[in-house]
Amino acid sequence: MSDPWLRTLDGDWLEAVERIEHHGQPHPWSRVQLMGALTDPQGSVWGVGVGEQASEGLCGFAVLSRQPFDAELQAITVAPQVRRQGLAGRLVTALIDQAVGWGSERLLLEVRASNQAALALYRRSGFRDDGVRRGYYPPLNGCGAREDALLMSFPLVGSRG
Repeated sequence: MSDPWLRTLDGDWLEAVERIEHHGQPHPWSRVQLMGALTDPQGSVWGVGVGEQASEGLCGFAVLSRQPFDAELQAITVAPQVRRQGLAGRLVTALIDQAVGWGSERLLLEVRASNQAALALYRRSGFRDDGVRRGYYPPLNGCGAREDALLMSFPLVGSRG
């Protein structure tokens, strides 16, 4: 893989973001939700890709929302064929930097308790466990029990330059 690029995305990236979001996601965001994220003045969507900085090269994206004192990672997705190559880690680093730039005190997220790859990424990146929301997520396969969400945070105050 050539060196990946990283950049903020806007509404012009909707089609590319939608392709990634709807490829293998059990509960994908709708087109309206994605456009809302891409155009939200209180948020930021970061993309990572390879090759030219064109929509065809987009490999993953992450949605960050600015809250009064914190920032929240609302979604992060990397295309299945390019997972385990460090792209999600690059996105997390960009989100941390963005949240620091906003003056946020913490970066918050919630993750399915069964998502071991995501948990490993977040813990490697310095996130700590804060709690559990019992039965927060619907079942992945549409039947069975609801799944817990683990609440995690990354302290930003004093964490970087």
